Amino acid sequence: MFKAKNDQQRSRNSKKLSGLVFKTLAIAIGSVSIFAIGLGIGQGKIQVGGDSVTQRSVQDGDLPADLDYSSVEDVYDALKKNYDGDLEEQALLDGIKQGLANASGDNYTEYLNATATEEFNEDLNGTFSGIGAELGKEEQALVIIAPIAGFPAEKAGLRAQDIITEINGENAFDLSVTEAVKKIRGEKGTKVTLGIVRDGQQRLEVEVTRDTISIPSVESEILEGGIGYLKVSRFSDDTAQLTRTAAQEFKNAGVKGVILDVRNDPGGLLDASVDVASLWLDNKVVLQEKRNDVVIRTYQSRGSALLAGLPTVVLINEGSASASEIVAGALKDHGAASLIGNQTFGKGSVQQLVNLPGDGVLKVTIARWYTPDGKNIDKEGITPDKKVDRTDEDFKADRDPQKQAAIDFLKK
Repeated sequence: MFKAKNDQQRSRNSKKLSGLVFKTLAIAIGSVSIFAIGLGIGQGKIQVGGDSVTQRSVQDGDLPADLDYSSVEDVYDALKKNYDGDLEEQALLDGIKQGLANASGDNYTEYLNATATEEFNEDLNGTFSGIGAELGKEEQALVIIAPIAGFPAEKAGLRAQDIITEINGENAFDLSVTEAVKKIRGEKGTKVTLGIVRDGQQRLEVEVTRDTISIPSVESEILEGGIGYLKVSRFSDDTAQLTRTAAQEFKNAGVKGVILDVRNDPGGLLDASVDVASLWLDNKVVLQEKRNDVVIRTYQSRGSALLAGLPTVVLINEGSASASEIVAGALKDHGAASLIGNQTFGKGSVQQLVNLPGDGVLKVTIARWYTPDGKNIDKEGITPDKKVDRTDEDFKADRDPQKQAAIDFLKK
């Protein structure tokens, strides 16, 4: 069964992730998350042959063809001779590979071993065990990118941009995302206690009971007043078809306007974000990829723009990242929608999954993406046209002033 899963992973890895944030990962599951990725193949810029990807950068010109690993052998010999404890060969090899990826200095570039790769794919497909939140890295701090609506993290009161300082009483500072996930994930029904800093000052201790998480990527309904409501929780393999089906239902029902809700959506597949934007945009630029400030690919909208011309509001917040920002940025730049909510997360890079021998994967930043107007939102995010906050009191009272503001806007 494990071999079959690996074969499926290899076929998926020919895609590009626009993922959402730092090296992200669903706290809920494994060691990586849908955040930092956007799967896809550049037109001739990334060549796939067998299980490897060849990708040359202007920046690698000063690097030798092969590294001299003699000094690494020196460390290994000294460790083997002097270490008081047990050493495991595969763990040492994984550590070397992880160290190479981490040395890039890029929060989104990392090596995933076979176990982490399997967990990554489970996360992207939306079924896993954990607390139901996306986790990222900002500087040295672990940050909750987005708690997933209706699941343990949100129910326990965790919010986007909460900083995790402790996991079960242990200092979480400087932990990698992978290390943090190993500490946070666990069996259904067990509990994990997180130390949290909110808004830079409020200190909280939050206990979360782990559960099985299964999330549809898209939910839709027609609200009172003839307004279509489309909630996208992540951009995965089924998102394009599900959103197009919902759009057709909206059109058949003659809705007067549409709300696209990408709040707390950490991202996912880049191609899925292009497909969603294409529901509103007819043969227009959705985004550009640049490498060393040179455009390597332009993504155009495709298919019939079923919702073109319909008054539309996109709901965004600090948990909207990557693919969510691609859609919001494209619709805003083309004047196809108004944005309501809070500043988005700010992830403007694209990652590629590269299959490696031994069932490992390198997740590597290959380009930066820009909105149709030429803006890279990295670390800045996208500013809403109308800022509307959702306060602690709103959450406690189950009020959603952002959604209500969108409804009021479309009723005018």
